[in-house]
Amino acid sequence: MLMAHMLPMGFFETIMWPLHWAVSGLLVLAHTIFSPFTGNDTGLTWVLSIVLLTVVIRTLLIPLFVRQIRSTRNMQVIQPKLRELQEKYSHDREKMGMEMQKLYKEEGVNPFASCFPILLQMPIFFALFQVLNGVSRGNPVGTFLIDRPHLIESMQQATIFGAQISETFWPVTDGFGAVQIVAVILIITMTATMFLSQRQLMGKNMPPEAMTGQFAQQQKMMLYLFPLIFAVGGVNFPIGLLIYWTVTNLWSMAQQFYVIRNNPTPNTPAYAAWEERLRAKGHDPKMYKPGQKIPRKPVERFGTAQSGDDATGASDDTQATKETRPKVQRQQPRRQSRSKRRR
Repeated sequence: MLMAHMLPMGFFETIMWPLHWAVSGLLVLAHTIFSPFTGNDTGLTWVLSIVLLTVVIRTLLIPLFVRQIRSTRNMQVIQPKLRELQEKYSHDREKMGMEMQKLYKEEGVNPFASCFPILLQMPIFFALFQVLNGVSRGNPVGTFLIDRPHLIESMQQATIFGAQISETFWPVTDGFGAVQIVAVILIITMTATMFLSQRQLMGKNMPPEAMTGQFAQQQKMMLYLFPLIFAVGGVNFPIGLLIYWTVTNLWSMAQQFYVIRNNPTPNTPAYAAWEERLRAKGHDPKMYKPGQKIPRKPVERFGTAQSGDDATGASDDTQATKETRPKVQRQQPRRQSRSKRRR
């Protein structure tokens, strides 16, 4: 079966075949799970199938996402050192490049690591686009959909809020209808969540010294450029693909919020908020590091007295008791005579 599907394909299709196989298999599996509860041919079943596919993909990408956050944070921390090198070796670009590579190696930073999750997700995005686009055009992609023609027809006819999930905003054939309305709402939501996710990272988890320089300019460019690209290209995305990308952005926002809240970069607003939460719970922020598990009860240092008014009050009461206690002078026993002892 593998060779039968691979031989007629071109080079690109051959490379993408494993992803087509996986995406179509996950969609069919999710449809099998939800169809007994929400119906075999309903739009809700296919939407839930796409959501489950998103959750599975994002769960698999969690290690790379955490690595991306750490790499971005490390790049932010070394920005002052990079600017010093750029100013010091501005006349010698070769020497500056060597020193920058040396700094990356010493700090354990990979300047390209922050792009890995995006680059890895793009083939998955293309695979899902081709699978859903193939369904909308009646040209199924993926082994599990090719072998199940009845699911192709089911997905083509499935609707959500009156719009078929296989249709696209453009071209507009029958006027501005339910497809265009749902597509516009999803495009706005998709671009807004993408913008807010990047804005959350720059506004809360970047130190002030990292907000200037070439790296900061690149971050600001990505902040506005990526949402604009997806907003323009979204008019050609099927409704199902817009649902996938919107759910992906929502997942990224929640995941990023959790990482920034519990493992913030030093000298950032998120780090200051993390310290305030520790103090409110009675902990000393100097005793912990971001990402470290914090016990519920504050840990008292060895040999220290109780803190707060209770300790002060207890010591005052003890001192007052010592001062007001009457002093009793001990009397030495008198020596008795032999006659008195006999009595």
